[in-house]
Amino acid sequence: MEKKSAEELAKKHREISIAEFFEKNRHLLGFDNPRRALMTAVKEAVDNALDACEEARILPEINVELIQLSETRFRMVVEDNGPGIIKAQIPKIFAKLLYGSKFHKLSATRGQQGIGISAAVLYGQLTTGKAAIITSKTAKDKPATKIKLKINTTTNEPQIMEETEEEWAVKEHGTRIEIDMDGSYNKGRQSVDEYLKETAIVNPHCTIIYTNPEANQIIFPRAAEELPPEPKEIQPHPYGVELGRLMKMLESTAAVTLQQFLTTEFVRVGPGTAKEICANSALLPNTKPKKMTREMVENLYNGIQKTKIIAPPTDCISPIGAELLEKGLRKEVNAEFYCATTRPPSVYRGNPFIIEASLAYGGEQEGDKTVRIMRFANRVPLLYQQGACAITSSIQGTSWRSYGLQQSKSSLPVGPCIIVVHMTSVWVPFTSESKEALANYNEITKEIRLALQECGRKLASFVNKKRRIKEESKKRSYIEKYIPHVAEALQEIIQLSDIDKKKVEDNLCEILEHTRGELEEISVDNPDYDPELAKIGRDDEDYDSGDEDEEDKKSEKDKQTTLDD
Repeated sequence: MEKKSAEELAKKHREISIAEFFEKNRHLLGFDNPRRALMTAVKEAVDNALDACEEARILPEINVELIQLSETRFRMVVEDNGPGIIKAQIPKIFAKLLYGSKFHKLSATRGQQGIGISAAVLYGQLTTGKAAIITSKTAKDKPATKIKLKINTTTNEPQIMEETEEEWAVKEHGTRIEIDMDGSYNKGRQSVDEYLKETAIVNPHCTIIYTNPEANQIIFPRAAEELPPEPKEIQPHPYGVELGRLMKMLESTAAVTLQQFLTTEFVRVGPGTAKEICANSALLPNTKPKKMTREMVENLYNGIQKTKIIAPPTDCISPIGAELLEKGLRKEVNAEFYCATTRPPSVYRGNPFIIEASLAYGGEQEGDKTVRIMRFANRVPLLYQQGACAITSSIQGTSWRSYGLQQSKSSLPVGPCIIVVHMTSVWVPFTSESKEALANYNEITKEIRLALQECGRKLASFVNKKRRIKEESKKRSYIEKYIPHVAEALQEIIQLSDIDKKKVEDNLCEILEHTRGELEEISVDNPDYDPELAKIGRDDEDYDSGDEDEEDKKSEKDKQTTLDD
């Protein structure tokens, strides 16, 4: 057998374009089958439209249309009323992978990696060979720019096939994208219809007009007339920076001294905290950052961990709020009982985050099936990889039997209920590039669990109150049935007249009403009071009262004190 030299083997080595990589591995981005690909393309376009409108402080109005061209081919059209995109940026935004404005930005946004919408263009190009059409208008008195483009997968650069200017009288400003692609349209839990419905729930300030391939138009009207507060961009928190990144920051900083570097490149580090970090690191505050050795940087990293630094600010994240989350759920789900909660801010790896949860119980929902889970991250629905998500594992780990739902050990509960969990953060820890599941960080799963317990206590109060009323009605019907017989027996025993007999019946009915009124008064004054629930708690060794254990209470108190500081 002839041996090959290293020189011969070296001739085969060449650089791989990111576009080429995802061309062969499109499943990593959520384009692994026709049905999911169609949903993912719509998701990426709608997410971009919502982000653009919110950044420009415009109430979003988004039109989504799916046109079926053949049995397996569709045209996706998404149009928004956002600020539009300048002509020079259109090709790079839509036809260059890993290009965007949000990767280095620490604030709560839907997009993170600069891959999504360009990946949708790449998928359409791969499956149909056609160019994507982008139309954008930035002002009322300006013409719209219309560009047909493809992606050069060898260089990861946009190829402009055609560029024109035209009048677009429909909107004063906005962006429209059209992509032909292979796909499959089905209704159900992982469909375009479900994605848009869930998007409407967690974005109550948005109006979505959707025309499906069957030419049926569905309108999701906005439930709020105010935009959510604009999240502010922050610097990284010292606790979230790893050693290699710290070295890179020191090499590229414009700061002259180490103290200046710490105060300008990090959030929550003032002059006093910077001096304390330097002291804990055994470094002088006037050390020049660019001349620090690897050992000095490692000392600095260890010094940061030893220093008590207050948690990062929370104006960089954008929670929905319990009231609006419940309002959005009421708008789209028909149920008997609704509740929602927003947890206090918490931190993982130096990144602030907030967990919100909501429940919808009863109504038209089926009681003999597992509960329906709606997962969200930065107001974006997560429809796939449910089993790999921290939200699902947290729901499975909560004891729902005590809250009125059936549950086998370590499994999803069963009952007529929808459970909604939303995480908002400056950097959501997704498990893959397709952004469909949250990683299992202890800090995140703990906050999810506490939010679920809070909603569970409210659900238990409702379920048990409903059961008491039903039992009371049943007993009441028995008593009312026998009141005439009791009065008749008394008449025979003590020789009452017919008038006195009638008075006895009236008095017994009055006593029954009075007793019922007292029970209702107790329930109204203290809706959480439920002797039946307390009894369940004593009898069930797995009962989860919803109260945090001592360690949780201590950490909650410490966290709140830190945030107040």
